[in-house]
Amino acid sequence: MEIKRDFYLNKLIKHQKNGMVKIVTGVRRCGKSYLLFKLFRDYLIVSGVPTDHIIAIALDDYGNKALQNPDELYQHIKNAIADDGDYYILLDEIQLVADFESVINGFMHIPNADIYVTGSNSRFLSSDIITEFRGRGDEIRVYPLNFSEFYSTYGGEFDKAWVMYCNFGGMPLCLSMQTQEDKAKYLTNLFETTYLADIINRNSLRGNTEIGELTDVLASSIGSLTNPLKLSNTFGSTKNVKLSVNTIINYLNYLQDAFLIEKAVRYDIKGKKYINTPAKYYFVDMGLRNARLSFRQQEYTHIMENVIYNELRLRGYSVDVGVVETVRRENGGDLARNRLEVDFVVNSGNKRYYIQSAYNIVSEEKMRQEQASLLSINDAFRKIIIVNQPIMSGYNEQGILMLSLQDFLMEPEKTLDS
Repeated sequence: MEIKRDFYLNKLIKHQKNGMVKIVTGVRRCGKSYLLFKLFRDYLIVSGVPTDHIIAIALDDYGNKALQNPDELYQHIKNAIADDGDYYILLDEIQLVADFESVINGFMHIPNADIYVTGSNSRFLSSDIITEFRGRGDEIRVYPLNFSEFYSTYGGEFDKAWVMYCNFGGMPLCLSMQTQEDKAKYLTNLFETTYLADIINRNSLRGNTEIGELTDVLASSIGSLTNPLKLSNTFGSTKNVKLSVNTIINYLNYLQDAFLIEKAVRYDIKGKKYINTPAKYYFVDMGLRNARLSFRQQEYTHIMENVIYNELRLRGYSVDVGVVETVRRENGGDLARNRLEVDFVVNSGNKRYYIQSAYNIVSEEKMRQEQASLLSINDAFRKIIIVNQPIMSGYNEQGILMLSLQDFLMEPEKTLDS
């Protein structure tokens, strides 16, 4: 089964031979190796690049263990570059190489080498390595399959595919499994034996109980505002476990470093400033999130919100949680202040969108609730409600773009700017 990932492949093609190291990051098992070693390599060959000018090394392969030594890796690749033609260096799981920044800097001095690396930990890659290269590191973030990628293989009716995606997410290998039991077992084991084990080993934690339980708390509260103090109090009251605020902060950072969760901070729209706490945490994949809860807590309202967040991030937007304050007079003159939430404040360059996620709108009262925060914003940026109903996408009388979930997910190139 071949899954097309044209969005990422086109990014690699666009950045080809741009003088920078292409750093392909993302959660483990999301398809980085497949993208680089299969899809991109096939593209290079079809484009006329000789196979001996494509140096592809999977550093997590036991057969390549010796190449985890930086001197061995550097010499191996230097020896493979035999002429003045263009060479493509593809290195998978580069963080396994000690002092890999220096090794890659060495490759960058080879004028006919174009370098691509993958890694699964942001602390090693998206921050340190880009700082090390001082503007010569070009990060390409890869997510698990989004819905349109999933649907291109799954097919069938949208509603059935949507339910399957909400339950089991978009990890590529999971899609190839035939039974729901196999999918659930795979995702549960993947989280426990790969992700948590990596975090524990990398950060020298004494066990997986506490960080595993924190992950469960976050999984059960996607779409809800929280902060480290609140999480610490939750552990004390419900689990009779004392975890300091600093420990909670560290654990949250570990989960973000592994690309398992992302943090969306609050933004005061009228005050034009960020509010540091509380924030929301979203999971990179719904199947992984559900696996932590044994597939029992299927709240489709919050799941839809998480899927929309991931889709927006995949498309390259920065995404915050919006807050808009309204003031009105009550009781003959007293001022009443009310804070309304906008699910997403979405930015890209000079473009901005305000987006509400509504699983369904069944009454005029529900419509008023969904519109209230958007209509309280006085600027001219586009205001959107994404709704999981078979509606004809278009503007309503209040100037809000009503967008069906299906159109949003299946037509990414035009939906927000329709």
